[in-house]
Amino acid sequence: MKIGFIGLGNMGAAIAQAVAKEESYHLLLSNHGEERARELQTSLGGEVLSNAEIASQADFIFLGVKPNSVIPVLESLQEEIASNPTAIWISMAAGIDLKQLMDYIPSQQLIRMMPNTPVAIGQGMTTYCLTNQALAPLFEQVMQSSGHVKQVAERQIDAATALAGCGPAFVYQFIEAMADAGVQAGLSAQDSTYLAAQTLIGSAQMVLSSEKHPAQLRQEVTSPGGSTIAGVVALEKKGFRYAVIDAVQKALKRTKKLGKQ
Repeated sequence: MKIGFIGLGNMGAAIAQAVAKEESYHLLLSNHGEERARELQTSLGGEVLSNAEIASQADFIFLGVKPNSVIPVLESLQEEIASNPTAIWISMAAGIDLKQLMDYIPSQQLIRMMPNTPVAIGQGMTTYCLTNQALAPLFEQVMQSSGHVKQVAERQIDAATALAGCGPAFVYQFIEAMADAGVQAGLSAQDSTYLAAQTLIGSAQMVLSSEKHPAQLRQEVTSPGGSTIAGVVALEKKGFRYAVIDAVQKALKRTKKLGKQ
């Protein structure tokens, strides 16, 4: 199967790295800066082609350009799109809905997805919606090395983007802050980062493997009058919970705006 990538920014490259783990797929790579495509070709294999060549040849086409570039790119490929009507197109552009895509790709072979960058190491969280339910098994097969994949209604995908798509940046900020606190307390930067990251991994896995609500798990760590509750109270005083909720809401607002530019 020929898997094409038009646009190899951080997200497009991360998906390419995940897909490349399946040796039966042949990658076709294109980027506005050809050097980037050549670098990925060196590490992942495949061919570096033009957008037009990918649009006319690939079975699966991941569209990884910025939201404001989606329509201009599709407008420039109308002849190639028409010549390859069985191609399945997958857009990862925030805010661009399936109806907008169908104006330029008139088929029932469209998928709208939002991955996050951990797909590159097989630990991603990708949400998607589509025009044809029959495409779901094939899409999930192509994405099987990327981590977890979940289908949602299109009306929910902007919210999923704000939470899971933008979420890694918020998590990295949290790990960085935890690590800085460890350094302030006398730990080395290397040890602090390791302790913070592994604490997050273990805690997240507890949430996923347990049927308990996160609040209950938090309570189980928090002894009366102990060190943990002192830290929890400090977070509440500083508006930690509100700050996280507000960050996701601001990301959601921006996501919706991107689709209208």
